[in-house]
Amino acid sequence: MNPRRIDETITVAPQIDPADVTEIARAGFVAIVNNRPDDEEGGQPAGAAIHAVAETLGLAYHAIPITHAGFSGAQVEAMRGVMDAAGGPVFAYCRSGTRSTNLWALAQASAGGDPAVLIAKAAGAGYDLNGIRPLLDQLSGKASGG
Repeated sequence: MNPRRIDETITVAPQIDPADVTEIARAGFVAIVNNRPDDEEGGQPAGAAIHAVAETLGLAYHAIPITHAGFSGAQVEAMRGVMDAAGGPVFAYCRSGTRSTNLWALAQASAGGDPAVLIAKAAGAGYDLNGIRPLLDQLSGKASGG
């Protein structure tokens, strides 16, 4: 497990195993978000196995899988809902952490987050969001002419 803290509300990571969930709970996270579709890659742990361990440890578990098709408004809203309801730090994962970071930023922008701040926070964790800057601007209401 290679977690990267973006800010006090969110940490992202590459694929986790069910055994990692105990460490996630001990670290104080209150929710896990799985942004990876099951069977994306051979040998990948099933989301249900991670969910089962999370449930036994009292962690909320949310599956918001992001495929090669990209991000939908429903996925952005689902992530925003998870972040709004969490009441503590959220741990999100996918294959590399990139989709989780992108989805977090889109959700934050849709709540009025400043794209420049979101990009800087992600960069501090090693993720480049400049490719989705126009969408962040649009969602935050900062697009030119908007």
